Amino acid sequence: MVVNSRDRVEAALAGRAVDRPPVGAWGHSYLDEWSPERLAAVTVDRARRLGWDYVKFQPRATFFAEAFGARYRPSGSPEQAPVCDHTPIDDGDSWKRLALADFGVMEQQARTLGRVVGELGETVPVLQTVFSPMSVAAYLVGRDRDRLVADLRGRPEVVGAALDRIADALIEFVVASVQEGAAGIFYAISGFATPAAMPLEVYRDLLLPLDRRILRNVPRQAWFNVLHLCGPRQYLELAAQLPVQALSYSVFDEGNPALAEARRRTGRAVMGGVEQRRVLVDGPASEIAAQVQDAIRSVPRGLLVGPGCSVPPTAPEANLTAMRDAAVAAAAGGAGGGS
Repeated sequence: MVVNSRDRVEAALAGRAVDRPPVGAWGHSYLDEWSPERLAAVTVDRARRLGWDYVKFQPRATFFAEAFGARYRPSGSPEQAPVCDHTPIDDGDSWKRLALADFGVMEQQARTLGRVVGELGETVPVLQTVFSPMSVAAYLVGRDRDRLVADLRGRPEVVGAALDRIADALIEFVVASVQEGAAGIFYAISGFATPAAMPLEVYRDLLLPLDRRILRNVPRQAWFNVLHLCGPRQYLELAAQLPVQALSYSVFDEGNPALAEARRRTGRAVMGGVEQRRVLVDGPASEIAAQVQDAIRSVPRGLLVGPGCSVPPTAPEANLTAMRDAAVAAAAGGAGGGS
């Protein structure tokens, strides 16, 4: 019987009937992310005010690379990402020298998540954001994905060894985060699990083993692990090959299948259904509601309503509220608990 948000999420992950699908959203607060106290406070405040059933913790995206020697600073704007001052990979041989420089920045993010968990309690699951090693490496080369892929395919032993070292640190971070109370991890592969980056067989050979190693080292008490595939034409079948309970992606990015097809192909619960870059920014509320209703009709079981990716800072809170209210209203009308 569903009595709280955790029950609702657990039921959705298991494909059981729910009173309504769980709802959540996430987005950067670029200036707050430099202060553990402010980041924890804004995360808790949003979760309570908006009534999220699950919380995807949103630290600054650069901190993984900072742990490996990259230097970033605040942009000075709440709507702009951090500015890069230094990347540690300036040539092909730099991969050989790549080493963990400051695990403390990772420990800080794990402790900050722990503050959020302590405030929200056990009934609202909190996910720790974890980038794949390749996604971390992208920040080490100044977000130059083409160069990174070329380095990997041209020198797989050298770059692969560096990615292994990144994976070692990520595993330690995952363990620390679960010890701090994370219900699981939101494992993000950003723009590499797609034919625009490499053929599927190349991804399976060079990168999937790293993904498996990290996810298999998530502590057993973590029960809510999500694979996030970012961008168009994603290799969604990877979700069926990894130990995760849910798949997050955008149905609105070109070449990605509908939620129902993704659920059928992977056997995983699906997270998403609402377009974040335009609809959650500009509305109207009626279009947000229509997208939520379409998602619930197409996936009556095994759905977690949310955006396809990080919601821009310019999205009005009223639009996020409209997403939540649409899920509640659709369920009240009988769309959320069917077979």
